[in-house]
This record gives sequence, C-alpha cells and structure tokens, in this order.
Amino acid sequence: MVKKEPIRILHVVQRMEAAGVQSFIMNVYRQIDRNEVQFDFLTHYSEQQFYDDEIEALGGHIYRLTVREDKNFVKYIHDLNNFFSEHREYQVVHGHMDSLGVFYLGAAKKAGIAVRIAHAHTLIEGGGLKKQVRNFINRFYKIYATKLLACSEEAGRYMFGRDYFTVVHNPIEVEKFKYDLKIRKQTRELLGLENSLVIGNVGRFAKEKNHKFLLDIFKEILVKRQDAKLLLIGKGETLEETMQYAESLGVKNEILYLGIRDDVNRLYQAMDIFVFPSVYEGLGIVAIEAQAAGLPTICSDKVPDSAKVTDLFCQLSLNDSKKTWSDKVISEAENIIRTDRSKKIIDSGYDVRFVSKQLVGMYHKLIGGGYKLSYKNGLVFIPCYSPERWVAA
Repeated sequence: MVKKEPIRILHVVQRMEAAGVQSFIMNVYRQIDRNEVQFDFLTHYSEQQFYDDEIEALGGHIYRLTVREDKNFVKYIHDLNNFFSEHREYQVVHGHMDSLGVFYLGAAKKAGIAVRIAHAHTLIEGGGLKKQVRNFINRFYKIYATKLLACSEEAGRYMFGRDYFTVVHNPIEVEKFKYDLKIRKQTRELLGLENSLVIGNVGRFAKEKNHKFLLDIFKEILVKRQDAKLLLIGKGETLEETMQYAESLGVKNEILYLGIRDDVNRLYQAMDIFVFPSVYEGLGIVAIEAQAAGLPTICSDKVPDSAKVTDLFCQLSLNDSKKTWSDKVISEAENIIRTDRSKKIIDSGYDVRFVSKQLVGMYHKLIGGGYKLSYKNGLVFIPCYSPERWVAA
C-alpha cells in the first residue's frame, strides 16, 4: 500500500482558547482519521493558547499572526499574502472568524485556493456602537467564500441573509457527558457540595455571557435556598469585574470559580441545574452538553431554539424579573429526576461521530469529490462513508 499525504485543512480562528468555536473544531479533530484529513490553524495572537499542545500532538501546525495585538491592518494584509504564497499545500481554508473574514478569505482567493468556507458561529442583536460596527463588518464575511456554513439556522440567517448555507451542528462526545450517578456523588464530595443546591454555568467571562445578571438571579435564589452554591467555569476579560460584583452583592462566599477545566463533563454531573442567560449566542453548545448530562437548562430567549434538543430546555426573557428567573430555577432544580438523555442528543444530530463524517465528506466533495483511495490486500479504504472503512475492492 502506498502511503499518501493527508488533505490539509487550514482553520482560521481568533485563537485556540477554551471556548465554544474552538471546542467544536477540537471535538471533530480528535474524531477524524488524521491519516486522511489533517487540520492546521492560522491564529491572530502570538501567545500560547489552551489547545496548542494538543494540536501539535495530533500532528497539526499552528501559525500565528498578530493583528489582534498590534492592530496593524496594513501589516496584516501583507502577512496574509506572504502566508498563502508560502503555503501552497492547502486546498481548503475554513474560516471561523467573521470580523476579519473578508481579509483572509480574500487573500486565500488571491493565492488560488479554490475552496473557501465562511462559518457563522454567532448572532448579534441590538447593542451599542461597537456591536453596530461589527454587524456592518460581518456583511462582508461571505464575499470571498465559496461555501457558507452555520452552527444554527438563526446564526446562518443573521450572517448570510437569504444566501444558501448549510447547518453543521456543533457536536459533543455524547458518551462523555451522559448522566452518571457515581460520578455525580464523587464530584460533589470532592467539591464539598454534598448537601447543596448547585447552580452551574460554563462560559467565557465576557459581556455577552451576562454573568452580572446571573449573580442577580443567584442572590434571589439564596433568599429561599440558603444552601445554594454557584459554580462558574471559565475565564475571560470580565472575570475580575464579576468577582467584584459578587462581593458587592454579598454572595462571594457561595460561589466557586473553577477556571478552565478539562473535566467539565464531570462538573456537569455535580450540578442540579444549568443557567445560561446570554445576551446573544450562535448556538450555545454548553446548553447541549448540559442537557446531555440530564440537567434542567434555563436559558435566555437569546439562545437559539436550535439548542432545544430535550424537554429539559427552557427559555426566559432577559426582561423578566430576577425573581421570575430565581423561582423558575428553584422549581426546576427541585423537581427534576435525572435520567440518561444521551439517545435524544444523538438523534438530534449533535453526536461528534455523525458531525465528523458530515464535515469530512463535505471537504472531499468540495475539492472535487475525489477520495484518496488506499489499497491493501484486495481491500479499498474509503475515508468517510464506510462504517467498516476497509471494504472489498
């Protein structure tokens, strides 16, 4: 059998931090056959990031530009042109960064890369001048794209309007997240939460995640449930501000700030309810993870309906009172019977095995439908569609 080099896909991202878009890419990356398809990454910060070591261990390359640090767009365009002229190995550029898409997809087109994907991961509504500027810039994301993808119908309509796009769900490893009573007991004991009502939230500390609103809700919850604890998982630019606000509310001693964790699946088990009051979301993959763990999942109405994959999902308006939110959280947490909801998540198309096959199949189709076939002992290797992989030639 003659060994052939894998197809290399260049993913363009802000940085490979522990966040939703990056989690989507990594979930797929771990699942694919990297002898057939390999991922590389073009990032926009110079510093080391959360997933960098894992990417390199999986055989991927990371290239770093600095425009998000130096704000030098003349240099950025020059660097992009140089990059694509030096790296002729890419047949596909898969963009995940809407605000700069017009630049890097334009440079990819100039370099002769035929397949250029614009992938919508967010949905921004209303807001001040900064959001309005970003909304305007996002209109240009699709100009140089040859394929449009979105994490949800809502994100696709927001980003691409009436243009045709394909929804590719942000997948999770369903088996990893499904409800497990043994893990629940172990994790609650480890965190000292055996006798607590545990409210959880997973997300980057940023304005759009609305942590202050969550703290207001939590203060109301403590009026009725003095045993309540709040788990906050993640880090980000508003962490310090959030901690100061918690102190001003007098609730800081009831909050566990757990930072970035590689055992989030176990932490979901320790929770009694998941609360996610985001100002906007493209999908909100953590809401899918929470439902997979059998958790009641209370979200704002800014989280797309696409995130509703079980009867555990509930939406409230950000205009509703904090008391309305707190009463709903307490009621749902006190009345839930945790069960395994993994089959429902799989049936809804959010399992990483399904999405990985969908994405790899799409890459092959976009570069001409030509599969890289390998032969061995009268068998042929079909990269993405055969469950057995090796079939009779």
